[in-house]
Amino acid sequence: MMKTPGVLYLGACFLLFLSCASPVKSYHKALATAPYDVLIVPGIPYQDQDWTSNIMKDRVVWSYYLYKKGIARNVIFSGNAVYSPYVEGKIMAMYAIALGIPEKHVFSEIKAKHSTENLIYSYRIAKKMGFEKIAVATDPNQSAGLKAYAWDYGIPVVFIPIVYDSLRCFTIDLSIKIDPSEAYISDFVPLPQRENIINRIMGTLGFEIRKAEPEGKK
Repeated sequence: MMKTPGVLYLGACFLLFLSCASPVKSYHKALATAPYDVLIVPGIPYQDQDWTSNIMKDRVVWSYYLYKKGIARNVIFSGNAVYSPYVEGKIMAMYAIALGIPEKHVFSEIKAKHSTENLIYSYRIAKKMGFEKIAVATDPNQSAGLKAYAWDYGIPVVFIPIVYDSLRCFTIDLSIKIDPSEAYISDFVPLPQRENIINRIMGTLGFEIRKAEPEGKK
């Protein structure tokens, strides 16, 4: 029988927020089964070209850190144009390539409007591409919520939340520039104008995903 999306998710999320391991412990636990074939990195709205003090930068740089350390071999950046007219999966991929991840190891998922969709759609892409060992790399708060969702649905991914002390010690050039026009949607309509708040909450909880099992799950 199919589970009711969101009910178990909310309960699991609450328990995980109370008892989840620290990012450092999660990182070291993930190292035990590294390297991973691919990382999934959820998107976040892109506002302007000053990316050096926001969450998008942290997620992209963390993926670059994990790639450079040999912990992951490929990266899927996920996200549609949701709250700004830039496709998040494309923008983040462009920054990752500019930082130094080879283009052949960088992929974009551009349908997801919610974090649960970031996980599911990217997971399905990863499985179709033949990737077996899959990890999710994002900031600790989002990692905890998505870990609950993955646990609810039995999605076999490992979570590697950002360790901010490691990022601060990771010296890279953040003055890189990209051409964001390549990811710009000219007829963009913000999500709140496309979906009411109830539909957005249901989307966040995974109700929009028609799912019995994640594709590729044995």
